[in-house]
Amino acid sequence: MTPSEKNDLFYVCSLIEFIGRRTNNKRGVIVDKIGLPGIEKLLYDAPVNHCLSFEQVSDEVIKDYHIEMGSFDTISDCHYSIPSYTAIGKLYSDLIQDTMADKDVSTSLTAMFRSFLSDEISDFQTGVYFENSSYLTQSYFAGYLLN
Repeated sequence: MTPSEKNDLFYVCSLIEFIGRRTNNKRGVIVDKIGLPGIEKLLYDAPVNHCLSFEQVSDEVIKDYHIEMGSFDTISDCHYSIPSYTAIGKLYSDLIQDTMADKDVSTSLTAMFRSFLSDEISDFQTGVYFENSSYLTQSYFAGYLLN
């Protein structure tokens, strides 16, 4: 992956996290609504969208892909400070790069956000976000959080 492609992946992962928080949806729901062609378009448009606010881009994505409000709110009742959407975007970006093997970026991104690990990362009460990246990668491959 080129540095530019890594930056685009980071941007789109952060955007998905931002939209998930804004609409109270699991991140897998967001990627399902956007679909694979939509993810590819977001990655393609990322160099231009970097210049716009996350609010503006998320408003457009929410409208264009008919993303409705959900009930997956892991922020309101959290008793601790939560990581920023860009910190979570960076984690996802790193995990996707570590797990993609021969798959393309959009397919790998979609698989990661649909996985059990995405819900675990989004549960800010558990602190899974703070776990070692290699532990999270191995857990992803195992299909459950390793002991």
